[in-house]
Amino acid sequence: MRSPELKSDLAPERALPSMTSPWHLPAWLLAVLLALVTVTLYWPVMHCDFVDLDDDIYVTANSHVQSGLTWTGIKWAFSNTQQADYWAPMMWLSHLLACQLFGLNPWGHHLINVLLHAVNTALVFLLFRRLTGATWRSFFVAALFGWHPLRVESVAWVTEQKDVLSAFFGLLSLIFYVRFVQQKEARSKPQGAFVSLILSPYCWSLFFFALGLMSKAMLVTWPFVMLLLDYWPLQRVSSFKFSVSNPATKPSSILNHQFSTLVFEKLPFFALAAAASVVTFMAQKHGGAVTPIENLPFDARCGNALISYCRYLGKLFWPTDLAVLYSHPGYWPVGQVLLAGGLILGITVLFIVVWRRYPFLLMGWLWFVGTLVPVIGLVQAGEVAMADRFSYIPSLGLLVLVIWGVSELTRRRWHQAIFLAVAGCATIILCLGLTRQQIGCWKDRQTLFRHALTVTKNNYLAHCSLGTILLNKGQTDEAISQFRETIQLIPDNFKAHNNLGNAFLRKNQVDEAINQFQDVIRLKPGYAEAHNNLGAALGRKGQIDKAISQFQEAIRLAPGNSEAHYNLGTALGQKGQIDEAISQFQEAIRLNPGFANAHNNLGIALSRKGQTDEAIRQFQEAIRWEPGFAEARNNLAHVLESKNAPAGR
Repeated sequence: MRSPELKSDLAPERALPSMTSPWHLPAWLLAVLLALVTVTLYWPVMHCDFVDLDDDIYVTANSHVQSGLTWTGIKWAFSNTQQADYWAPMMWLSHLLACQLFGLNPWGHHLINVLLHAVNTALVFLLFRRLTGATWRSFFVAALFGWHPLRVESVAWVTEQKDVLSAFFGLLSLIFYVRFVQQKEARSKPQGAFVSLILSPYCWSLFFFALGLMSKAMLVTWPFVMLLLDYWPLQRVSSFKFSVSNPATKPSSILNHQFSTLVFEKLPFFALAAAASVVTFMAQKHGGAVTPIENLPFDARCGNALISYCRYLGKLFWPTDLAVLYSHPGYWPVGQVLLAGGLILGITVLFIVVWRRYPFLLMGWLWFVGTLVPVIGLVQAGEVAMADRFSYIPSLGLLVLVIWGVSELTRRRWHQAIFLAVAGCATIILCLGLTRQQIGCWKDRQTLFRHALTVTKNNYLAHCSLGTILLNKGQTDEAISQFRETIQLIPDNFKAHNNLGNAFLRKNQVDEAINQFQDVIRLKPGYAEAHNNLGAALGRKGQIDKAISQFQEAIRLAPGNSEAHYNLGTALGQKGQIDEAISQFQEAIRLNPGFANAHNNLGIALSRKGQTDEAIRQFQEAIRWEPGFAEARNNLAHVLESKNAPAGR
């Protein structure tokens, strides 16, 4: 017989909820309220600038994106894997649209992020209200999700538009999945085979899931999330649902059958997730974003994963010292790793023990642990140990766990419930204040990385990034100091050596620059940018043949490096090999249509060959892409003057 204590008190939540809250506030009104508050909270983001942390790759130095939403741009979005090191056409389409609408005005790109996050906040509320019928618990989950300081990085950083975009499609996918389950259990009759297929919530769920994967592969865990929702609150998995007509049926066999059926139901989702995982891994490996196992052993990755789980927990409940970059330490102290592992294991065991009575605890915990797997560092991409943006989706599991857990503890004690409701409101107000404060750190690039250095220790990534910003602003000496600080912390950091070489080259200290670039090639064999930079330094010393050799090696290693093609063309032009130079400039422009210097130098080379009309067109293109390009204007004026001069002059 079924034990009396196992009677589910969650059954009312499983039914399709009514459209009004206990206080007679319509669900749509609460959703709109959540979205409006979110937009108001994040409005200061409109005054933030682009940051020198991938925003150049995605927008500010990407001529394909800057061309706007054209047919050529759309084809590029679906074929490109070189930039950003993974295939994400929906993400590129969103950036193309932003440039079409707003050009390179930062506020427009930020506005799209803010609006998407506001909609996501409302969708979280609508999703969990549909799942559970609990209006105010769902409202609190959505409010804490939308207004928590950990969300700032995903919203204030233009590059992370992929975060909010993939979550938008992912939440829509879950909402349609829940509709599919509810219609299936209600046994609603289809109106016709074709119409039923097109309008099926299952197909729409799969469609939005595919769009989410094409925005960011973070959603590869979504089929497992659906299985968690089947467990709770949809209650489609229960070992106690055995046949009344055959009481001898074993609950375990029924459970296995149910689970197999649910997995089979999601095979198309698993297939898409597997394909996205393979494509993303191959693209990142080809682009050099995946750290080889010999550089960071698997035991170090596991240790960082356990520590990171605990750090994410800590920052969710105590959101201080948030930074844009958290450097990977390599190996954490063994004691800290064991303590973190014990904590994770202890929480997991506890929630398994009480899974029958409090199923939401296990569901929320597994949501958090599972959705972090793609970014927890077992497959290490980049040099960060963790990132605030990685918690965008996983935090939902913890919020459900906490809100439903607190509600369960206080549901029979009205005075405690009132106290905790007040405490919950105070928590939301605190989050609003901390979030507004964190937004201020994203005001500009320099503020962002100086803040990171303030709240973290030995952050070599922040030192290196700050040095790059200072170098671009012409503060070369301070940039050199930042790069040297990076090298002092991590002597083998090839990027710091490369940037230091660029800084020396900026100061015309060519020999020192050559030494740094040679160190980079020693530390990172096959690094095309170092060969390109070494070629530029050798060219400064007049060693043109050696420079050409380095440019050719850079192109061999990275055929899509437009700057290397441009530099090779310049060097060939210096040797009088005009036809070969023209070919290289044309290739650089093919790879980067907005490369103003390449247009200008191609114009010079064509002018030398007497192809005046084509030279004029190239100078005009250079000016179109860079209106303040004085040299191109002078060259254009000179060619026009010579063309219009009387014969024999």
